[in-house]
Amino acid sequence: MEGTDDAPRLGGLTTGAVARRFGVAPTTLRSWDRRYGIGPAAHEDGKHRRWDTADLALLERMCALTDAGVPPAEAARVAAEAPAVPKRGNLGAQDAQHISSARRAAPAARRSPPRDRIESGPQPGDPQVECKGLARAALRLDAQAVDRMLEAVITGHGLVEAWTEVLVPTLRAVGRKWESSGERYIEAEHLLSWHVSSALHRRQAVTDETSTAEPVVLACVPGDIHTLPLEALSAALGERGLPVRMFGAALPAESLLAAVRRTGPRAVVLWAQSRPSSSRPLAQHVAQMTWGVRGARRQPVVLTVGPGWTKPLVPGVLRPLGLQEAVDTIAAVLDA
Repeated sequence: MEGTDDAPRLGGLTTGAVARRFGVAPTTLRSWDRRYGIGPAAHEDGKHRRWDTADLALLERMCALTDAGVPPAEAARVAAEAPAVPKRGNLGAQDAQHISSARRAAPAARRSPPRDRIESGPQPGDPQVECKGLARAALRLDAQAVDRMLEAVITGHGLVEAWTEVLVPTLRAVGRKWESSGERYIEAEHLLSWHVSSALHRRQAVTDETSTAEPVVLACVPGDIHTLPLEALSAALGERGLPVRMFGAALPAESLLAAVRRTGPRAVVLWAQSRPSSSRPLAQHVAQMTWGVRGARRQPVVLTVGPGWTKPLVPGVLRPLGLQEAVDTIAAVLDA
């Protein structure tokens, strides 16, 4: 591991220094030390315990295994049995065997994939395991591990499936964590959300600026600041090379109408997270907007997305459910 050779020369590292180096909360390190013996081996009376090179190597392996979704207790056992350490995120064949064994030890109801996955041949990782590994990395505030796992999940599953099967469940799980623990882990949810947003932006294809295709306008309704679902939709449309104009959070009604008039979009997507923030009159007004010369007037197709748009449906407006249906609907509208 890079930098561990300095530990003996400096007399070992403090728990705080190790926490900063690995991106693991000090409380997590103390818990792993108390529960599993993953901690400083040497201890001098009246002095803080120091991590030497061997201690850091053991912790490196522990982190690599938990990043891969292995439960902490099993990861500690495997790390202690094989102290030779690969770089984090670069597990070898023997490690893969240990991970596979740990997963097989889980209850059958939790590990069995749907039959259609079994019959369709090799698949990306188990979404449940990936959710747990990603959530653990977020709770440890391990930014590098979060980024690495997000890229692997999106590449392995494809953006739409990764969003539906892994990213959304993980975001909800981390949200429930801070809600159930007296708001102790709000920083973990913020870190995870920021890195998910960054990963989605990296997937956003750059469309040809000279294209004459009518764009798709994406915006949250006034008062709504939940942009991640729209960012996922923007990235999924961008992957298909479809032109997008993303306006993000809480776009004022007047600004939304101005954006529609200025861009002449083929479709307008309005996101509402909660029922109070949704605005049926605004959606209807956008759907009735027209532009262009007489005899060739055009108007947008409006899609209302998000849990805030409840029944009854807005007349003349589409209501796709989920990211895949929204992408397919918009693609069909643009093709038409």
